[in-house]
Amino acid sequence: MYQKTENMEEAIIGREQELKALDKYYASGKAEFIAVYGRRRVGKTFLVREHFHNHFAFDMTGVLEGNKNEQMTAFHMAMKTYGYRGPKNRTWLDAFQSLRELLEGKLENGNRCVIFIDELPCLDTPRAGFVHALGHFWNSWANWQPQLMLIVCGSATSWMVRNIIDDHGGLHDRVTHEIALHPFTLAECEEYFKANGFQWERLSILQTYMALGGIPYYLSLINRGESPAMAIDRLFFKENGELQREYRRLFSSLFRNPSPYTDIVSLLAKHPKGLTRDEIAKALKIENNGKLSNMLLDLVYCDFIRKYNIRERKVKINNGLYQLIDFYTFFYNTFFSKTTMEEYYWTRHLGTSVVNTWHGLAYERVCKAHIPQIKRALGFESVATEFYSWRSRTLAEGAQIDIIIDRADNIINLCEVKYSEGEYTLDKDEFLKIRNRVEAFRKETGTRSTILPTLITTFGLKKGMYEDQIVAKLTMEDLFDN
Repeated sequence: MYQKTENMEEAIIGREQELKALDKYYASGKAEFIAVYGRRRVGKTFLVREHFHNHFAFDMTGVLEGNKNEQMTAFHMAMKTYGYRGPKNRTWLDAFQSLRELLEGKLENGNRCVIFIDELPCLDTPRAGFVHALGHFWNSWANWQPQLMLIVCGSATSWMVRNIIDDHGGLHDRVTHEIALHPFTLAECEEYFKANGFQWERLSILQTYMALGGIPYYLSLINRGESPAMAIDRLFFKENGELQREYRRLFSSLFRNPSPYTDIVSLLAKHPKGLTRDEIAKALKIENNGKLSNMLLDLVYCDFIRKYNIRERKVKINNGLYQLIDFYTFFYNTFFSKTTMEEYYWTRHLGTSVVNTWHGLAYERVCKAHIPQIKRALGFESVATEFYSWRSRTLAEGAQIDIIIDRADNIINLCEVKYSEGEYTLDKDEFLKIRNRVEAFRKETGTRSTILPTLITTFGLKKGMYEDQIVAKLTMEDLFDN
């Protein structure tokens, strides 16, 4: 039986809402079927195992890229670990019947029995009938056992959503709760680094976040005593760097045919402002059909890309923009995939125009990943809002504002994001650009809301004649709010 102790969760960083949810479901007094999903390396397995301290009535992990026989063998070996003495089953229906018989003996003490099946999508090999067998196991028996708590977990997020959560067959509406685990926020990254003895300032954490994102496993690869630049060089540009090899493994673990997905990701990395579905289809010379829609949705599910509206001519374009938001894949495609092997590439190119441009674009992504923190800092956290982008049809070069927060209280925050490693100087030219964009937005959209230019910098604005013209100002510090 799982029993919570004071020291059990010392190693878990953040995840407060997810931990509260798991405790609530554990204490519900009824059968629970919980699906935990999220991007590879985001910490799903660690969360479940650490929280329950490996106190399971049964647990097993699917074999990555394994065939049916290998998956059945892994299931059988796990059953033996928990006391099963029968032969290896040949079908999943038989395997789940054997699991039922094993668990019936464990239910007799009346305690909560937690079953954990990790990397569930791996078990669904072609023509194996795994999902049907799992549905039969749950519907015919497990669902009627109030002591049972089944937790299934998988990195192939789109598979988890389509085949378990939104299944139209035997598992339709059977999942009682779902937990989508997302990358760490900046605040959680700071908590992680402090817990592991790092003495980094927030700028160092921000710079690391811009390259790796809030992926706990990637953060664990950084050594104390390293600067962000040293860590990036070692992980990406040194021969056989760990995050060189990760890229192929990442997509192979999520999709059975990863090439079309990496094509989309690579394309979006070249267009940081985003592309519509029509533009993606045209650039890749593929049909703009349901298959493309499904692939884009798969990448959204996996936290690689985001779809958000653009506003033009008083209307929102439903097609929307697809933008790459995963920090690691953006960094990889921007730098590593284009460079020759140069061991200290990052350190030697700091301060160059290509790195400075990347810093600016990456900081925009950081801000987009922290919209709740921005709303809180501006004082309208409880106000209903819509977040979208806008590109002008009248200003030169199709000027675009990437962060527009449209509020229910008839105020619109037009957010300009500026990255610098010191206080930012708002000169006359930049101020006039901001003012012109505000007027173009008002005219082109026909909005009657109050438009509030909002400047998000790293260290704030230098005092000057235009600094006081911007009323709403945020800094990097606001993004670290928990």
